[in-house]
Amino acid sequence: VILLPALSLSKVRGTHPDCSVVLHFQRREAECLQRIRSESPGPAVPEQAGEGCPTEWDGVSCWPALPLGQSRHVACPEILNVFQESTGLIQRNCTEWGWSLPSPPYHRACRLETLSSNNDTEAKARHFVTMKVLYTCGYSTSLAALLLAIGIFSCFRKLHCTRNSIHIHFFTSFILRGTAVFIKDSVLFSDESIDHCTMSTVTCKAAIAFFQYSVLANFYWLLVEGLYLQTLLLLTFTCDRSYTWGYVLIGWGVPMVTVGVWVLTRLQYDNHGCWDDYSSLYWWVIKAPILLAIFVNFLIFLNVTRMLAQKIRCPDLSKTHKQQYMRLTKSTLLLIPLFGVHYVVFALFPEHVGVDARLYFELVLGSYQGFLVALLYCFLNGEVQAEIRRNWGTWQRSMESNVFNLATQDFTA
Repeated sequence: VILLPALSLSKVRGTHPDCSVVLHFQRREAECLQRIRSESPGPAVPEQAGEGCPTEWDGVSCWPALPLGQSRHVACPEILNVFQESTGLIQRNCTEWGWSLPSPPYHRACRLETLSSNNDTEAKARHFVTMKVLYTCGYSTSLAALLLAIGIFSCFRKLHCTRNSIHIHFFTSFILRGTAVFIKDSVLFSDESIDHCTMSTVTCKAAIAFFQYSVLANFYWLLVEGLYLQTLLLLTFTCDRSYTWGYVLIGWGVPMVTVGVWVLTRLQYDNHGCWDDYSSLYWWVIKAPILLAIFVNFLIFLNVTRMLAQKIRCPDLSKTHKQQYMRLTKSTLLLIPLFGVHYVVFALFPEHVGVDARLYFELVLGSYQGFLVALLYCFLNGEVQAEIRRNWGTWQRSMESNVFNLATQDFTA
């Protein structure tokens, strides 16, 4: 009964401060069962009256064997996020009918942390269900917008260039991220009867590894956008295509190597659960490269801002070039702080601090980032709009010409 709120919350949230409680008691139970087996190695023998009470696990504590008529005391379990430090003792007597009930009960003898009531738990469940609906809508909107943007960049020949090629890779990383979220949800939370704290299948580990790869790729392609912008400003709008493979290696290669190292590390040293325990020390194998990408992007942000201010103040620069610089930089300069600020803020605190705010930023607001990227880089791009208008005009003239030809043929016939 004591653990039900924690179990309910862990199933709703799917992250793991509460799972440590479950795993602790499972370890204690396994140790107790091992002790019971060691005390009775031979075949089971019918109990005889007066022999006493055998070792027993009551769901919270392990009670060692005791002669008839004696009593034993145990201390409160050492789980600080369920039980506060307490000097309370629980007593059980060995009677001719077996072990007596714990006296006083655990919830009276041990000082409990304030746990959520059933109403609070149901309210939190509804809250997370609402959040899931919101981020599902957000990722669906982003996926639709990104696929349309990739189609636009791919269909119009005049939009084929290194800059838009990098945009397509960036869009693809968002598509992978949204897809990874849906896959992770379907694997981890499709069945409410699954114990998420002990689930440890190849499928769920693969889903988490794919999710981590897509998140890393997302941040590193944002880094590539910043690097490319800085390169364009340094080389005065001339860029060697040979840099493209370097960008691809950064955007896709670095995340691949990082996730590979993380997977091997977890397999070797921490291969339990579904690898979605962010309290694990090995989580820094993923977290450190993300923070590095954000830090480098922040430096690029400052440097590009400085370079842009110098070029705009330059009296020899024409108005057309100034507008060109502004159009080129506004999208990336907006995205760099937008993507990194909340991550840096939360990185300063442990993973269990500010969980609600973290989930809101990373899931709900983060789900619409792909739509924002497609909007800034494609739909509001003047070059894209001009190309769409030009092709639309060409298509209209072609349709009018076809209609005229058909009408002329009917008239002459």
